[in-house]
Amino acid sequence: MNSSKPVIFSGMQPSGDSLHLGNYIGALTQWVGMQQAYEAYFCVVNLHAITVPQDPAQLAERTRATAAQYIAAGIDPSQSVLFVQSHVPAHAELAWVLNTITGFGEASRMTQFKDKTQKGGVEAASVGLFTYPMLMAADILLYQADVVPVGEDQRQHVELTRDLAERFNSRYGETFVVPQAQILRETAKIFDLQEPTAKMSKSAASEAGLLKLLDDPAVTARKIMRAVTDADGEIRFDREAKPGVSNLLTIFAVLSNRSVESIENEFAGRGYGELKKALAEVVTGTFEPIRRRTEELLADPAELDRLLADAAERAASVAERTLDAVYDRIGLIRPRR
Repeated sequence: MNSSKPVIFSGMQPSGDSLHLGNYIGALTQWVGMQQAYEAYFCVVNLHAITVPQDPAQLAERTRATAAQYIAAGIDPSQSVLFVQSHVPAHAELAWVLNTITGFGEASRMTQFKDKTQKGGVEAASVGLFTYPMLMAADILLYQADVVPVGEDQRQHVELTRDLAERFNSRYGETFVVPQAQILRETAKIFDLQEPTAKMSKSAASEAGLLKLLDDPAVTARKIMRAVTDADGEIRFDREAKPGVSNLLTIFAVLSNRSVESIENEFAGRGYGELKKALAEVVTGTFEPIRRRTEELLADPAELDRLLADAAERAASVAERTLDAVYDRIGLIRPRR
């Protein structure tokens, strides 16, 4: 890694059997574009995943599949450090230290915890879910990240990370870089195909609204052809009046690197069916190379595991230096190595 470059850290949970179009546009494509300009650490955050119940075999399978999709979408393991969170014990160790300098009231104000406990209630939530932001802070601070590319929904967690870094530095001496959030652009926000006023999400009410990178092309095309539109038949971008059509136009524009206006002009006077058919070709053409490469990687799990283990060693060498400094500052004795 080139230490003269600014450092970025980001990650996603292995919480589904496939990443979806929102993940691809909202995070992966932007990570791919950043990896040459930054010293980049990209993580499959499987410790975060177990804050809610998981099937063990499924979690292991999804962890490998998520890492494989990172690579298939363009994350280069020779340029970036792509690793699995649980492979580097320093994440959990630093998270505990950060728990001890975080106020209970401060943690209680995290809006994501409130959002995630609305249905089941606080009594059903794990302590791990409550302390999720401190583990995220540990993820970032271990690598002395300058920049954290995240969605708007994670901004508050990065602000907490900054507060904890500054608090630790003030109490114990300069130890952490105080990171900046880089909010991933929202110009291409992708919505559910069946509920086009709701963000595309793995927690969608129906699989029919979710475009998944690893779906068979025929399944992807069928979902697009059945996407909700409206009754007036005009292909025009209007997020308020025509959310379904606007969503299709946005997806088309982003994946084809064209303007929405040019697509509106091309399909003026034509039916929704023609727009959907053309969009299905664009989406499947984008997804299919990723799907094939993912399958190749998963067909050789020993080689994928070797890649991830090598990356974990590189990540750990940085993380352990940070943790050594933290333990030394606060008076915790570590075994001599």
